Amino acid sequence: MTPTGRKAPSMRLRLHGTRSEIAATLAALARVLDIHHISRTYPDRPPSTLHRIYLEVALKKETRQ
Repeated sequence: MTPTGRKAPSMRLRLHGTRSEIAATLAALARVLDIHHISRTYPDRPPSTLHRIYLEVALKKETRQ
């Protein structure tokens, strides 16, 4: 909780791409965001080879104002 008693603002993000694209993007996001939850991987319908995951994230404490 923040000093005002409210939860820190969070965002929900969807990553959509190949498994390797998602993994690389997730690693990059982890450097600048606190990741609170990562969903399981959901494959697109065939013939697509893409997947998606859902994240719940917040700004890292050192970047919040």
